[in-house]
Parts: sequence; C-alpha cells; structure tokens
Amino acid sequence: MEPRHGRSDGGPGPGAQTDTSATESHVSLRVNGTTHRIELDHRVTLLECLRGNLGLTGSQQGCHDGECGMCTVLLDGRRVSSCLLLAIAQEGHEITTIEGLAVTAGTDDDRHPLRHISLEREAVRCGYCAPGQASAAAGTPADAAAGQASVVSEMDLPSDVSVRLTAIEIREQLSGNLCRCGAYPGAAEVLHDATAQGANGTDDTYRADGTNGADPTTCPANPQDVPPQDMAIQDVTT
Repeated sequence: MEPRHGRSDGGPGPGAQTDTSATESHVSLRVNGTTHRIELDHRVTLLECLRGNLGLTGSQQGCHDGECGMCTVLLDGRRVSSCLLLAIAQEGHEITTIEGLAVTAGTDDDRHPLRHISLEREAVRCGYCAPGQASAAAGTPADAAAGQASVVSEMDLPSDVSVRLTAIEIREQLSGNLCRCGAYPGAAEVLHDATAQGANGTDDTYRADGTNGADPTTCPANPQDVPPQDMAIQDVTT
C-alpha cells in the first residue's frame, strides 16, 4: 500500500502552508492610555494578551474560570474578569490594568490613592490577589453608580438608581475576589476609606450617589457601625 503523508484524514502534511487569516487578526487595543496594534489568535483571552503580548504581568492567573477575581481589570471603568474575555473583542474599549492604576496624573507621588490606603490599612499580605483586589475596588463605585447591586441591597430598585455603598454592600461587592491569606476586612476597609475620602484624584470616580463628596449615610465613619440592610449577613453567605 502506498504510504499516506500528513494527517490520517488526508489533511495537509508537515510543512504545508496554511491560511492564518481565518484564525488571526490585527487589532488595536487601548490599554492604560496607550494604543497597541498587535496580531492575535482569535482564541487568545484578554488576560493572555495582557501578560504574554503586552508584558503587563500585574494581572494574575488563577482559576481560569472567572471565579477567583485575580485577573480583574477595568473595561471602560467597569470590573471584568479578563480570563473570560476574548482579546480581539475588546477593540474600541478602554482597558485599565493594575499598572494603569499605579500612576495618578498631576501628583508628585506616582502611587494610586488606593495603594496609599492599602498600606495604611495593611490590607496586603502575600500580594498574589492584590492586583485583582485593587482593580475590583477601583471599579466598584462605577458599578454601584450604574445600579449594579449585590444580593444584600434592595433587589427591586430601578436599574438606573445608584447603589448605596454601605459597609455591608462593599463587603459583598468585593466577595468575588478570593484571598488565600484571608485579608478580606482590610480590602473592604480600603474601599470604604476611598469612598469616604473621594480618594481618586479626579473627584468623581468614587461617588456612588451622583453627588459631589461623600454622603455620610452612604459612607459611614466606621464600617462596623452599619447593620445589614433588612437581612442578617448569615442569610447571604450560607
């Protein structure tokens, strides 16, 4: 019998030329204020692109299923799991990684205000989840302002009504970011302090109620002073 070359189904053999136009595309991604023109396989996730193609390794790889929150980045200011998004689909969007949060324009100190508060609150332990935690904290106020409520808030609110970032709401909003060191209280306190202080350098990102400055009912002085809203916390965590 005459030997067959290539795959058993009669496909092209080794060294055969294949058309990559069906599987690869040139895309322009705007990341941290800079536009990058790159060629990507259609199957590459945003996380893989950030780490492998752009060298932005701050966003960590964790579960690969969107469950741990370690790959959290901001897409047009909103929190997303970058391991679940195809990179080629993000053309035209503004992507912000932890590296983009590291610089605050117009200040002498290049550290983002969230990083200052994290140090004060000693919120970081081993640091593996820290980039995702910080990105989630930075994006939570925008999600709240857009009406994205957690299970502890009133579920019958109109979709265009902003969510009050009480202490328990903050804790629930950040619950999608896992920390193997158990530093959850510190992470919640960081966002609480940032919300109360308006600590974002632009005076509007950390407003959840659409007003200038912090509402004392929205951002109470002490996170521990706020009781759950009409339900026990055990009811939503067990």
